[in-house]
Order: sequence, then C-alpha cells, then structure tokens
Amino acid sequence: MTQGPAATTPYNSGMLSNDADRERDRLAAIQRNVDTFTTGLLDGLGIEPSWNCLELGAGAGSIAYWLAGRCPDGRVVGVDLDTRHLDAGRAANLEIQEADITREDYAPGSFDLIHARYLFCHLPERDEMIARATRWLSPGGWLIVEEPYQLPGHTSPFPVVQRLLDAYQHRYQQHGADLTWVRGLPSLLARNALTEVAFAANPGCMGGLDKDRWLPLITQAAPGLLADGLITEADLAEFATLLKDPAFIDIPQVTISAWGRRPAESTAVA
Repeated sequence: MTQGPAATTPYNSGMLSNDADRERDRLAAIQRNVDTFTTGLLDGLGIEPSWNCLELGAGAGSIAYWLAGRCPDGRVVGVDLDTRHLDAGRAANLEIQEADITREDYAPGSFDLIHARYLFCHLPERDEMIARATRWLSPGGWLIVEEPYQLPGHTSPFPVVQRLLDAYQHRYQQHGADLTWVRGLPSLLARNALTEVAFAANPGCMGGLDKDRWLPLITQAAPGLLADGLITEADLAEFATLLKDPAFIDIPQVTISAWGRRPAESTAVA
C-alpha cells in the first residue's frame, strides 16, 4: 500500500466534511435508511467468513462493522479521509485507515470484497478509480458500488421541493459531484472486465413523516444554500411545514447499486 498526502476536497473541507454542522446526523440518516438494503445486497454475494474486505469511504462505520461480524476469520479495512466517527475497537479483525483513496494504492488481488456507498460520485477521476479498485480485487472477488441518481427537481409535484432540489444539486455540482454518473456504472464495470454484472435500485423517501431521510441533508446544506442565494428562509419554513403533513411524500433520488466480479482466472484482469 502506498499513500500520498490527502487532497483538499469537500470531504475534508467544506459542507461534506466531518467539521460541518450536523454531519453526524447526515451519516446517521443514511445508515438508518439505507443499511438494510445494502446488507441485503452484500448477503446475496455469498460472503465467506474468511474474506478480506475493503470499505471505501467508511463514514460512521455501520457497514464496516457489519462486514467484520460476517468475516470473523478474515479482515475488514475501513478507510476514510476523516475517521473520527469510526471505532477500530469494535472488532479484532477491523482495521481503520485515515487516507485519501485517490492517492492510495493497495496491492493487486488484496480483497475478496470491495464496497463503497455515496463516494465515487464525489471523486474527480471516478472512472479511473473504478478501474483501480478492480485491480485490488482477488480472483473471484466482488466490487459493489452504490451511488445516488438525482431525479430532476422540476419533476417534483411540490414547488418548494423543486427549488430545494435544484439548489441542492447545483451546490453539489459546484463541489465537483455528479449525481447522475451512476447510470453508466454497470457498463463501466463490464468495460473493466468484471463479470456477473448486475444492479438494483432503492428509492429514497422525502417526507412520509418518520420515513423521511432528507431533513438532515437539507439542514446540513441549508447555510451554504442560503449564503449563495439559492434558497430563502421562507423555502426552509415551507419545507418544515410540509414535513408535518402525512400526505407529503416525494421521491427525489434513487440509489443505484451495481456490482461485478473479477474472473476467477487471475490472468483475466491486468
């Protein structure tokens, strides 16, 4: 493994960093609403107790901890730019690394499973990073990547949501994120010589009372959106009122999960 100095990105400086207000709330909302879907997909890959796993962008650690429990005879490496929310003491086979994966290079064939969620869409050279990750797989190993596909704001039936989503996507684009990149991910996996490529989708809920997962995201982004004049305090107040209405249910985003397998023949991937 080699590593260079961490680059300055929105993940270690800005609205997506752990220094941002309510970042822990955002991570918790993701885990609460998406973990069951994620672990169901991972279960379907036939995880073995001896597997070595790499969790890229480990966040608050829920998937890394889950993998450590499923692979007691292997090891799990959880890597993130900022590891303050990660606890290496949760399992003896868990290793926490604070590193920038865009400057990281693991030995070829190191991992039986590599998983990332809501990470690659934020990386400037995301296609190249997929190619690099496939080289870190052992023969027969799986790469599974989960990313958001943002639906067009203007298609929402709620005018205030149209404004909030347009502002939210604009803000992310300013930080170099592509919230529609995942549409090409299955093809990208296949072009990198992975086989058994498949995908699934998980709609994200805005509203629906206790089913909502968007309040923490909007709350965290709000100061920047207000400062840039992209939304108003009136928009936020209207959104808060909508969230109390049981008839307010919207689908602003779909998580697309795609996965593929390195062929068992070690010569199949360079």
